[in-house]
Amino acid sequence: PEDTVTSSFASFIHAARPEHLSNTVRHRSKRMILDSIGVGLVGSTTHVFDIALRYCRLYSPVAVSSVYGKPGVKLSPTLAAFTNGVATHSMDFDDTWHPATHPSGAVLPALLAASQMLPPGTKPSGMDFLLAFNVGLEVQGRLMHFSTEAHDIPKRFHPPSVVGTMGSAAATAKLLALTSAQCSHALGIAASLAGAPMANAATQAKPLHIGNATRLGFEAALLAARGMEANPFILDDIPGCSGFGAFYGVYHPKPLPAPGDRHEFLLEKQDIAFKRFPAHLGMHWVVDAALSVRNLFLNYAGSFSPALIRTIVLKIPVSKYINRPFPSSEHQARHSFQFNACVALLDGEVGLGSFMESSIQRQELRELLDKVVVEHPEDNVANFDKMYGEVALLLHSGDVLMGKCDTFYGHWRKPLSKESLLKKFRSNASHVLPEEKVETIISMVDNLEKLPDSSQL
Repeated sequence: PEDTVTSSFASFIHAARPEHLSNTVRHRSKRMILDSIGVGLVGSTTHVFDIALRYCRLYSPVAVSSVYGKPGVKLSPTLAAFTNGVATHSMDFDDTWHPATHPSGAVLPALLAASQMLPPGTKPSGMDFLLAFNVGLEVQGRLMHFSTEAHDIPKRFHPPSVVGTMGSAAATAKLLALTSAQCSHALGIAASLAGAPMANAATQAKPLHIGNATRLGFEAALLAARGMEANPFILDDIPGCSGFGAFYGVYHPKPLPAPGDRHEFLLEKQDIAFKRFPAHLGMHWVVDAALSVRNLFLNYAGSFSPALIRTIVLKIPVSKYINRPFPSSEHQARHSFQFNACVALLDGEVGLGSFMESSIQRQELRELLDKVVVEHPEDNVANFDKMYGEVALLLHSGDVLMGKCDTFYGHWRKPLSKESLLKKFRSNASHVLPEEKVETIISMVDNLEKLPDSSQL
C-alpha cells in the first residue's frame, strides 16, 4: 500500500542517506553513542548483568558479537544485543529524551552486534553506523509524538520497551540495507514483540526492557530480511483493529516525510538529557535542589547537622513509581525522590556508591528519611520538560531554608559540556577497560564518519 503512515516510515528508513544528517545531528548522536558505551561498560559490573549473561551463555552456539566489559566473551548477535542492552539500563544511567524514553540503549547494542555479524567485505562503515543509529532515534521520536500521553512520565508501558523496539528494528533494517517493503514488515513484526508494564520499574526486571527492545527489534529486522511479513498498516490508525496505537489511549499517527533538504531530524530540534549519576531522570531535579539548600544550610550552621532539621519538605510531581519513602534495594533507591534528596543532603553528592546496600541501610540516612514530607503542587506536572524539584528544610529554630531546581545540569536545556561528558565516560569505562582502550574509544567515536569498518568499535 502507498500513502499510508506505515509506508512513509518504511520509505524513510530505506531512503535516508548520510547527507541528510546535519552537523548538529552528527555531533549530538556521537555524544549519545559515547555516553551509552560508557554506561554499558560500567553496567557490566552489576549483578543483574551477570544474571543476563549467564542465561545467554546457555543459548549461544554462534558466538560472533562482543559483550560489554568481558574481553574474549562473545555471544550470538541477538543475545549480545540483549545482554548489552541490559548492561546499559542496569543502573538507570542511560540517556533520556522528551517525550520520555531511553533512546540510545534500545538501538546501539543491536547495531554493535549486527556490525560484527556481517561477513568480511560487507561490514558497514562508521558513517553507515551513524546513519542507522539516527534512523532508529528518529523513528522512536516520531512515534512518541503521535500521542499526548507520551509527553508525561509514563503510567502503563515503559516507553523504551514500546518505541525502543521499533527504533531497533528500524536502525537494524537500515544497517542491513533492507528494501522498503522489508522495512515495513520489520516494523510490523517489532510491534508484536513490544511492550513492558511500568510495574516492573525499580526491580531487577526493568533493565530487561532495554535488553528486549534492542534484541527483539534486531530479530524483527532479521525475520523481515528472511521473508516474514506483517500487517502493512501497523502504524496507521485503523478503526476496529488496533495496531501500534494499542499502546496508547490517544493515538494520532502522521506520515513521516521523505528525507531530503527540507527534512529536519528531531535530534536537531530536541537535544538529549545525560545523567550525572545513576538514577531515574526525575531524581536529578530533587538532587540539584537538595544540594542547593544544603549549601544554604552549611552557611547557616557551619556544618550539616541533621539534628537541627525538624522536617524535610519535597515538592515533586505526582508519579507513583518514583515516590518511594523507604527504599530497600538499589533499584528502588534509584527510583525514590526521598532517597536521592536525603543522600544529597547527607553526603553532598550522589554517585555510584550511593546505591550500595551499605549506603542504603545507614542509620543516619534512615533518620533523615523519617523527616520527609511530600507535597504535590498543581503547577509541578509529571513531565520532563515542565517539572521542577523543590526541597525545603524546616528547622527546629523556626527558620526555613529552601532550594529549587527548574533545569538540572545535563538536561537538554542545559547540556553537559564536552569536558563533563568525557569525564563521565572515562569514569564509567575505566571500571573495566585500561586507559589506552578508553582513549581509543573516545577517538573512534569522535571520528566515526571516517571509520572504514564499524565492527572495530
